[in-house]
Amino acid sequence: MLLLVVFLVLLGPAGCPKTEPLSGSGQEPLFRGADRYDFAVVIPAGAVECFWQFAHQTGNFFFSYEVQRATGMGNSRNILATATDPNGVQLGISQHMRGQINFLTKETGFYQLCLDNHENHFGFVQVYLNFGVYYEGFNMEKKEPEEKKELNNTLEAIEISIHKLQIHIFHMWRFYNFARMRKVADSFLLESNYNYVNWWSMAQSCVIVLSGVLQLYFLKRLFN
Repeated sequence: MLLLVVFLVLLGPAGCPKTEPLSGSGQEPLFRGADRYDFAVVIPAGAVECFWQFAHQTGNFFFSYEVQRATGMGNSRNILATATDPNGVQLGISQHMRGQINFLTKETGFYQLCLDNHENHFGFVQVYLNFGVYYEGFNMEKKEPEEKKELNNTLEAIEISIHKLQIHIFHMWRFYNFARMRKVADSFLLESNYNYVNWWSMAQSCVIVLSGVLQLYFLKRLFN
């Protein structure tokens, strides 16, 4: 049985190039959605977190991130972000507290996105991610000239307009996510500064009260 399986594997196609998958039904065109994700992730000190996103050929891949807060002694908000294609070739790199990596997908497969928190050795960072892929045009199959004549021009124009509207709405959603990332990061910064000021004010008040008590104590001993 084992020899039969090995023989079938050897007879199977090997070294086939990666191409876009065919449509599920014979006449329906390939459905190409605009897959996108936005969420926050906590990365421990010195750890690396990776994510994979599937994309077809001729797609527009976008990847943006922002470090919302950082803890630890160093309190560094910089993080190393990298993007690689299905073959492991690096397509982009960014090492800041916020950044973007955009590129065109040249082949179908899973693209890897990694975040490396190597600068913070004693604390974690919370990073907001926004990544995905979108396609500018439809991948319509070639139709016969006779079939094209039968198409309703009005319906075709409506379809093109709806697709353009979807693309514009998608870009508006991306800019909204950029603003939301910045707003959340500023909120964490304000909260951190507020706690910092409160703790220092409390510590200074305790020092002032303790200094007054000690002065009274030593003055009393001096007069005694």
